[in-house]
Amino acid sequence: MARYTGPVCKLCRREGTKLYLKGDRCYSAKCAIEKRPYPPGQHGQRRSRKLSDYGIRLREKQKLRRIYGMSERQFHNLFTAAVRNKEATGEAFLALLESRLDNVVFRLGLASSRAQARQLVHQGHIAVSGERLDIPSYQVKPGSEIGLAGNAKNFDFIRQNVEANRRRKLSPWLEFDADAMKGRFLRTPAREDLVVPVNELQVIEYYSR
Repeated sequence: MARYTGPVCKLCRREGTKLYLKGDRCYSAKCAIEKRPYPPGQHGQRRSRKLSDYGIRLREKQKLRRIYGMSERQFHNLFTAAVRNKEATGEAFLALLESRLDNVVFRLGLASSRAQARQLVHQGHIAVSGERLDIPSYQVKPGSEIGLAGNAKNFDFIRQNVEANRRRKLSPWLEFDADAMKGRFLRTPAREDLVVPVNELQVIEYYSR
C-alpha cells in the first residue's frame, strides 16, 4: 500500500482522535478535530454505525499505523519482528515503533512532525553517533547520540522546532541539549512511558485473526 499523501487532518477526524500529524497546528485551536469532531465526508456528521469486533481492531491498527506514518507492509513487517521478540508482543511492538530513527528525531523536537522527521532523515540531515544516516526505519540503539549533519544546524525551521519543544516535556527515555541541538537515546521505552491513544492488544488480535 502506497503512503498516504492527502490532507492529514482527515486522518485524525476519521479516527476520532488527535494523531499529531501536523506539528504545532495540532496543539492549537486551529486543529481540525477541534472544529469538526466527526468523520470527513458528506455524511460524516450522520455516521453512528456500531463497529463490529473486526471493525474495532481494524480502526486501532489503522490509528497506530497512521500515528507513525508507515505503509502497511512496513507496519506488518515490524509487527512480525515484535512477535519473534521474547518480550510481550504489544510492548515489543511499541518499543520498535518508538526506536525508529524518524520517530526519535521527532520526539527530540528536531522536527515538528514525524513526516518532517522522515524528510530530514531521507535528505541526510541526521547523524547517529557521528554517522550520517538516510534510513527513517533505522532502529536506534540505547546509548546512541542523535544530532544534525552538515549545515542542518543553520536551518531556521529546525531552530524554531527546538525552541517550540522547550515548552514541552521530553520523553523520559531521551535526553536533549537544545543549545548543542543533539540528543541521546538513553533506553528502550517501557509501556508505562508511552502516551499513545491506542489499545495495542486490539492490534495484536487484528493480526492474529
